[in-house]
Amino acid sequence: MKNILFLLMITVVGIGGIYLVAQSKNKKESKMDNKVVKTDEEWKKILTPEQYKVVREKGTERPFTGKYDDFWEKGIYKCVACGAELFKSDVKFDAGCGWPSFSEVMNKENVEIKKDYSHGMVRDEVMCKKCGAHLGHVFDDGPAPTGKRYCINSVSLDFEKK
Repeated sequence: MKNILFLLMITVVGIGGIYLVAQSKNKKESKMDNKVVKTDEEWKKILTPEQYKVVREKGTERPFTGKYDDFWEKGIYKCVACGAELFKSDVKFDAGCGWPSFSEVMNKENVEIKKDYSHGMVRDEVMCKKCGAHLGHVFDDGPAPTGKRYCINSVSLDFEKK
């Protein structure tokens, strides 16, 4: 019976409104057990219109306009919607594409990759695993050793200086 997963759904009231938190009682489960679920109206109250367009409606900011494209301070990039830690500044590089680019994620348990078939293309969409926010896309043309380029919208990120 140890391997049976027990889920407990709890409703939590916080500053950002009401959301559901799923917690696992199985210690072998992922460390990223908490999921943030909000209504569209709740997201609109905590995100700017541009953030909402990108992270909830899978939009894209114009290249070379984001605050983190040409930004080189040391620290951690987090999801603007839920605060999940996504990327360290030491893996950020200038890809020349107009969006902040990273060669790897900070914690794979915080990021989800899904196939994106929009706009007549097939791409790998990068999403926050905790809240489902659209972050950008990942491509196989990055630097060694990973060969990855996580091309991320600035508006989907917050930065914490370290």
